Amino acid sequence: MSIKLSALGRAARRFPRTHLILSGALVITVGLIALTPESGESRPERLQTLDLPKPSASEELVRQESAQPVADVRAPAETPDEEQWIKITVASGDTLSGLLQSRGVSAAQVHRLVTGDERLAELATIRPGDSLNISVDEAGELTSLRYSPSRVETVEATLEDGNWRVENVVREYQRRTRFAEATIDNSLFLAGHAAGMSDNLTMQLANIFGWDIDFVLDIRNGDRFRVLYEELYLDGEKVGEGEIIAAEFWNQGRHLTAYRYQTRDGDVSYFDSDGNSMRKEFIRTPVAFSRISSRFSTGRKHPILNKVRAHNGIDYAAPSGTPIKAAGKGKVIFAGVKGGYGNVLILKHGQRYSTLYAHMRGFAKGIRVGSRVNQSQTIGYVGASGLATGPHLHYEFRIDGVHRNPQTVPLPKASGIASSEKPQFRLQSSRLAAQMTMFAEAATLASSNVF
Repeated sequence: MSIKLSALGRAARRFPRTHLILSGALVITVGLIALTPESGESRPERLQTLDLPKPSASEELVRQESAQPVADVRAPAETPDEEQWIKITVASGDTLSGLLQSRGVSAAQVHRLVTGDERLAELATIRPGDSLNISVDEAGELTSLRYSPSRVETVEATLEDGNWRVENVVREYQRRTRFAEATIDNSLFLAGHAAGMSDNLTMQLANIFGWDIDFVLDIRNGDRFRVLYEELYLDGEKVGEGEIIAAEFWNQGRHLTAYRYQTRDGDVSYFDSDGNSMRKEFIRTPVAFSRISSRFSTGRKHPILNKVRAHNGIDYAAPSGTPIKAAGKGKVIFAGVKGGYGNVLILKHGQRYSTLYAHMRGFAKGIRVGSRVNQSQTIGYVGASGLATGPHLHYEFRIDGVHRNPQTVPLPKASGIASSEKPQFRLQSSRLAAQMTMFAEAATLASSNVF
């Protein structure tokens, strides 16, 4: 040991005294710091963030499944469970009572459901493929029900204090404007099909102009039309067609226009470019798309009686059972058998006008003397009762008791746009007219060989 210390001393004498003093002081200071206890104060540390590879989906699933649940004292108290819905799909042979009772709902509850509201009464007529959602409590009582009678309507019913509270939730269609035009060279329906229109749209078109055009007699080859109409969409899928919003018809040199407009009172109807109603107090033809078998005449030989007598009406030949429409709003003053006319219905329209419908197979449900009817309402059906050679409707039009030719008699118009609304109507109709022109020009360019 002495030899090692002697050697250390000889080595130390080689360094300057000042260096030795400073080195010793440094060693003592470090030792004192190491021996001093921690004060409890935190000292900043330098943290280094490492980018680790993300676990795969399977590794994450294993990690979650293997993790033990840990109570968190900071978590909020649990909320009550949301209402549990049971979806029921109707199969062939199913009834509402059977479907609900199989889920624990009593027959008394089913009865209370369908009698609680007229909208719920429709549930009694559910059909295969329909579906509904129900909620039943622990006691087996039906507490909520939800069903959709159509794609846009949902009926929600909730039991509150023993009574059913019913709400209708209606979705809005997305509406897209479409254009169609065609020239008639055979029939209106075929022209409509060629333009891509459904039969429903073609009937709308005929009803709009039906007061000015007799679509049995007045249509000629070369007549043409244009329409703007709406297509209805839900979630990007076409689900149907809406209303015609503007239309033009060229018939035997006449140019007719019609624009759909809702008045400030909420009434929706069609008006010409001057704001006059397209609707008249009477329609020209009370049977849809038939043919005339006998015209109005002061001297015609009766096909059965073989005598010349006045034919004070129009005979429309049509298949037996074809619906007959009321020519105008009125009151039934006769419904029964009248000699050779067979089954006859007579309507009174105000003080001056009346219409007669003969050779009917029968009357529509609810039609009797004293009944009130609306224009175009079905009042009966074509037949061959009385002295008739085949099924047809004999139709008469009278003014102050005098027979007039239904084809040519001037028809009184319904009221048009009020003067206070004319500026708004003109603005809307001008916009629709410009839109119609734009579509027509685009269609012309698309069908031409310009490009």
